[in-house]
Amino acid sequence: MRARERPADLRRIRVVSAPDRWAFPPELQPRPEDVAFDLAGALDAIVTVHAEIPEDAFTAGILGTERMGSGVAIRDDGLILTIGYLVTEADTLWLTDNRGRVVPGHPLAVDFATGFGLVQPLGPLQAKPLPRGPAAGLLPGDAVYVLGRGGIGHALVGEVYAKREFAGYWEYLLDEAIFTTPMHPEWSGAALLDDRGRLCGIGSLFLQEQSGDEQVRGNMFVPIDLLAPIEEDLASLGRARRPPRPWLGLYVAEADGRLVVQGLVKNGPAFAAGVRLGDAIVEVAGRKGPAAAGARARRPVRGRGRGSRARAARRPRARCRRGGRTRGSPPTRRGARPSIPAPPPTAGEPSGASREIAARTSARSHRVRGA
Repeated sequence: MRARERPADLRRIRVVSAPDRWAFPPELQPRPEDVAFDLAGALDAIVTVHAEIPEDAFTAGILGTERMGSGVAIRDDGLILTIGYLVTEADTLWLTDNRGRVVPGHPLAVDFATGFGLVQPLGPLQAKPLPRGPAAGLLPGDAVYVLGRGGIGHALVGEVYAKREFAGYWEYLLDEAIFTTPMHPEWSGAALLDDRGRLCGIGSLFLQEQSGDEQVRGNMFVPIDLLAPIEEDLASLGRARRPPRPWLGLYVAEADGRLVVQGLVKNGPAFAAGVRLGDAIVEVAGRKGPAAAGARARRPVRGRGRGSRARAARRPRARCRRGGRTRGSPPTRRGARPSIPAPPPTAGEPSGASREIAARTSARSHRVRGA
């Protein structure tokens, strides 16, 4: 099914807002008579995730101490799937279903490789699990539905505008992410459904980019297909049974074909090696020049597993340039702080009334500070 035609001026979201509530205009909301699935049941599968994080937590200064977003019921035992940065280091969690029932929750796992987070409700919720669909089957132009916490007013008809690799500046890489438009201003943990009502992805961030002469504002979703291979491990062990990924402890941005250091974790491997803000990465795991820029820079690091002491010399290193001099970082650290997703990166702000909603979401729900 292809996305239904809408007037061009509706592709830019105009949100009806009030001090304590907001809703998409009715023409942007899905209607029960237009969908081939139980829309009410799908909305009931969405819960509000409210997390509180200790002030001295590693991510408190980046992601804030109070975070709010959406989660999705995915199993009969009540297991909730959300985006990991909402529940990372949470010591208190509350879940609210679509009927207003509130129960405590326990953060079972955060998988930094995919970005997924799992929460176990510690009480009954009126949230039946959503069926899962193959995200691989979605194609650009396909109709999709983005469901956020809050019922039908926070449900949005959209379409897939791209599927491609995504590299985040916090040492994060997806081989194929899903990009949708229009933008949902409360994207964190939102459910992406296909035209049959099947869960295909979990909302991660807001993006603004140029596509020809058109500026596209949309969201990126983590494909649900990444969950099945690690789901049981996450639910039973709290982590996936895979080798830990290397970690450099730096945040980078691409500029003029180069990766430039824009943030550092104090006392991390890169910081300890003398890497500083503004340095340009010129080599990663032996790859120099253009191959060290963009998503390709993450691949050689991501592909190296962590092993025994005998493999220490083979651990990937990064080399950077400052003022004509090149220096290297030490081997990436095992058992150090994991790569923590930073706040959802944005290339700009939404416009019109949606700016107010997105700003309120970031400031109140995520308590996000710029990296």
